[in-house]
Amino acid sequence: MLRFMRNLSPSSAVPQTVVRSLGSVVIQPKLKDFTISNEPILTYRKDSPERKALKQALESTAATCEEVPIVIGGKEYKTDKVMHQVMPHNHAHKLAKFYYADKKLLEKAIKTAVEAQVKWDRVPLEERFAIWEHAADLIAGKYRQELNAATMLGQAKTVIQAEIDAACELVDFIRIHAFFLKECVKYQPISEDLKVTKNSLRYRGIDGFIAAVSPFNFTAIGGNLAYTPALMGNAVLWKPSDTALLSNWRIFNIMREAGVPDGVVNFVPADGPVFGDTITASPHLAGINFTGSVPTFNRLWKQVGENLDKYVNFPRLIGECGGKNFHFVHSSADVQSVVTTTLRSAFEYSGQKCSACSRMYVPESLWPDIKAGLLCEVKKLKIDDVQDMSTFTSAVIDDKAFKRITGYIEHAKKSPNLEIIAGGTYSDDKGYFIDPTIVVSKDPKDRIMTEEIFGPLVTIYVYKDSDLYDTMKLVHTTTQFALTGAVFGQDESFIKCALEEFKMSAGNFYINDKSTGAVVGQQPFGGGRKSGTNDKAGGPHYILRFTSPQSIKETFVPLRDINYPYMCD
Repeated sequence: MLRFMRNLSPSSAVPQTVVRSLGSVVIQPKLKDFTISNEPILTYRKDSPERKALKQALESTAATCEEVPIVIGGKEYKTDKVMHQVMPHNHAHKLAKFYYADKKLLEKAIKTAVEAQVKWDRVPLEERFAIWEHAADLIAGKYRQELNAATMLGQAKTVIQAEIDAACELVDFIRIHAFFLKECVKYQPISEDLKVTKNSLRYRGIDGFIAAVSPFNFTAIGGNLAYTPALMGNAVLWKPSDTALLSNWRIFNIMREAGVPDGVVNFVPADGPVFGDTITASPHLAGINFTGSVPTFNRLWKQVGENLDKYVNFPRLIGECGGKNFHFVHSSADVQSVVTTTLRSAFEYSGQKCSACSRMYVPESLWPDIKAGLLCEVKKLKIDDVQDMSTFTSAVIDDKAFKRITGYIEHAKKSPNLEIIAGGTYSDDKGYFIDPTIVVSKDPKDRIMTEEIFGPLVTIYVYKDSDLYDTMKLVHTTTQFALTGAVFGQDESFIKCALEEFKMSAGNFYINDKSTGAVVGQQPFGGGRKSGTNDKAGGPHYILRFTSPQSIKETFVPLRDINYPYMCD
């Protein structure tokens, strides 16, 4: 029996036991028991071991401009289309040099993946589980600070934002999705009499390839989009974000070291339209696992529809596209809680989380106190280089984001319906810095309250207490998104009402908590409407999007008579 495993050195191999089966040698991994628990978040207090290790990793990462090749089937390629990833907070500093795969290389990657998928799908789940557990251990330990450093410097994340993303969430995706698969395979269909018939179910990959298109804002999402389909027996073309290139390259190499075979995941940075045109033109496209903008996902979906007749399978389309996330405040709310959670949700990572609070509805009765609290606290936030441990947040990701976000700020400055009460200043001289900005709107339907901004800007609509229910209806009728939302209040009747009124307004809904911070295995993540296909990454159902199950019936008693008993009466 053949096993499709990488040639690994003894130091990096998965723990194994050699046994004999049907006259051939079989690799049987020794597995650790999986438990569904989250990776602990390290604190990075002064003089802590993790802070010292991180400092060293930051220094070494910043000291070089790392060259990153295209990797297809384990072979490295370079093209004449040279790109660079820079530090967003210091855009003159190049962090990585990489190359765009052209159409010819992408077609080669597709061929490689399609061939690899057949072999990889035959690898027993026990071996895949062992690889995934080994990878999680490498990320949690040996490579934790290298991943954090690449995320901090390349994506302008503070230490805590990098830790909860590149270390903890990535480990959680790897361990907990594997746990959910182990739980799935426990189910077997009913077999009424095993002496007569045995029924079984197995989880196959999907023949062809999965295209993973990952975003800049979460290192862990890149790992999840590429490797959860691989866990399920699929082969993948991974297009990382240009602005998360280095951290994603770290993940790719860690997974190879853990034992993922060459060709199962192929690392192919590429121009977006070239990648989209090439994958959707292939008859072997089995699925697209996507996080990004609505226009891009719409384009891919349309291309799939136009090419539907040529595909071997109906491609699975899995997408998460952001949101216009809300905090809705009731007159019974705790003011301090509203202030602190809103500032965190709106301005951590400069509002570049899919779940970040971008609009807030506040009753007139609480507005003076909430306004005073926001203005008092926002001016304390330090916006600087991420290597300064006292920094609350840093620059936005690139020049395109800077231009888009500042466009909304300029709109607020010119509109008679909008008033900037904090921030509104910005500079791209050294890095793409935008100060946390708070806007008050007289018009709840102004585009600043309905369109996704994806930056450090939150807009507040102050409503009359007597207009509570009319204002609640604005939340889910004025925007195309429905990703996350939060309500604040101590009145139980309001909370019950909000649960019903906001039922379709958010895929992740919070009561007296901020709209950000979903944890793998605790709050499976995803939204409806134009926020995405709501497949709930981090939950038990997500993995089922990447499998084509097979039902098997085995009969032990031969059929001897074509007639049914009633026919002989």
